[in-house]
Amino acid sequence: MNDAHPAPTPAPRRRVRVRAPELVGKGGWLNTGDRQYTLAGLRGRIVILDFWTFCCVNCLHVLDELRDLEEKHRDTVVVVGVHSPKFVHEAEHRAVVDAVERYGVEHPVLDDPELATWKQYAVRAWPTLVVIDPEGYVVAQHAGEGHVHAIERLVTELEAEHAAKGTLRRGDGPYVAPEPEPTDLRFPGKAVLLPSGNLLVSDTTRHQLVELAEDGESVVRRIGSGVRGFADGAAGTASFNEPQGLALLDDSSVVVADTVNHALRRLDLASGEVTTLAGTGKQWWQGSPTSGPAREVDLSSPWDVALFGGTVWIAMAGVHQLWAYDPAAGTVGVAAGTTNEGLVDGPAAEAWFAQPSGLAVSPDGERLWLADSETSALRWVDSGGVVRTAVGTGLFDFGHRDGAAGQALLQHPLGVTALPDGSVAVCDTYNHALRRYDPATGEVTTLATDLREPSDAVLVGDDIVVVESARHRLTRLRLPEEAVRVEAVAHRTRRAATEVAPGRLRLDVIFQAPAGQKLDTRYGPSTRLLVSATPPELLLSGEGADTDLSRTLELDPAVPEGVLHVSAMAASCDDDPANPYPACHVHQQDWGVPVVLTESGADRLPLVLAGLDA
Repeated sequence: MNDAHPAPTPAPRRRVRVRAPELVGKGGWLNTGDRQYTLAGLRGRIVILDFWTFCCVNCLHVLDELRDLEEKHRDTVVVVGVHSPKFVHEAEHRAVVDAVERYGVEHPVLDDPELATWKQYAVRAWPTLVVIDPEGYVVAQHAGEGHVHAIERLVTELEAEHAAKGTLRRGDGPYVAPEPEPTDLRFPGKAVLLPSGNLLVSDTTRHQLVELAEDGESVVRRIGSGVRGFADGAAGTASFNEPQGLALLDDSSVVVADTVNHALRRLDLASGEVTTLAGTGKQWWQGSPTSGPAREVDLSSPWDVALFGGTVWIAMAGVHQLWAYDPAAGTVGVAAGTTNEGLVDGPAAEAWFAQPSGLAVSPDGERLWLADSETSALRWVDSGGVVRTAVGTGLFDFGHRDGAAGQALLQHPLGVTALPDGSVAVCDTYNHALRRYDPATGEVTTLATDLREPSDAVLVGDDIVVVESARHRLTRLRLPEEAVRVEAVAHRTRRAATEVAPGRLRLDVIFQAPAGQKLDTRYGPSTRLLVSATPPELLLSGEGADTDLSRTLELDPAVPEGVLHVSAMAASCDDDPANPYPACHVHQQDWGVPVVLTESGADRLPLVLAGLDA
């Protein structure tokens, strides 16, 4: 018999109470059956605002993280996606409608093409989550990934607190599912030409692979149950989760980048059997192993695959790296990139990428071409392991401009195809175009326009077959002898620059460990802050890595504007001395903050990783 008294329930913590601004978006509401909503109309529910944009792989990770929370608390919590575009294409309402279906978003979405609500909430990064209590007050803000465990703990507290106060309103949420469309493919991602002459396509939104006949239209067979999942087995029972990249492993099998399962799968072409080659089904986080037995190492949103130098190279979009899987040894590990997001060339171990999403090997086998989507860049890795850039300048400049590669512009390309003459076709996704880069001349041209979000292309004889993702089809083109003339346009990201004073600038990354947790200091410092700038001359001092989340920067008055690149990480664990194996979590985010130096500007720059800036 246990006569110990139960521990008293702790009183709710006192929270800073800031009234939540109203939700405004010129594009209106999606997933609500055409009904328009206000925060006042959602009063009594716990509201989680998810500031996202559909180009951002970290935003896609958060969509996936939120699914369980939405299911468990569906009668008290309303998640509202506030779509806040980075690229011009993402401000198109039709593109947002497509993205909501493409990524299986099952909550209301406010289309905010002018970033009105983003500005009202002083958001600085994608993704950002804001928690609003049933009385309409902001109680928490989190930037980046890995926060849903903390938000769920807060939701449980808010449910108890507001049920006791009588301010919690339970019931069905405002989500209304759209009508499904009867197309053979639904937002297909990538394709590969099979030895039979047929085409295999990743039918991403339907979580399947589809084999099409040589005409690119007639369905031969489907592989996968069509239900989001992670299971090996026969063609009809195996399951995928938003598969993307495909590559021939040999004449009898295909390797599949199973993106949201964070895994590589193998399809046996004869039997249709699906097995797992690499990945655990869990997402890689900072501190996880970066090499080892392939089935024991976590991956992060593998987006494309290509056989290069005897190994399967992986565009690991989720961590801005390239990895490699060795079929003979059964191992996987980092091949290039630091996990820092940006455009930096050089030796593979020092290069920076930004969501690499397409791979192709040159005919001579000497170059691995890659579409580096967030920097709107075409880059390559040479056989000596050095990374170079052909087209693109960084995270903030994009557009549709042909001519010399040094001044040419792309907009979020997702696919690359090596052509027989040594040039490269680029699926310039957000420009709805097929572009070409010729290394011999250093020129960029446009091959075709009026393609709806092309995401991959494969050579079939003298033709090129393009995956028109947002038209749900493959489109066959004859490679033109003359380029299409296109009026040049150039853009920068839509965020307004922050006015800061020249000279000393205090950078504070706000991190408050979630309730019941503390910073994890068992193995040394639990925080990390990395700072750099574009142009580098903007920073007289303060660049580099350290463990303190606050730092004084010195900005050069002679540099009128630029971008501060800030990467922060914090690790927290359950604060229970009696538990020898506490659950631990990593919180991380990268910010690119455009700044303009003015004498009247701020001398402090707060960036919220988790919590509220007091």
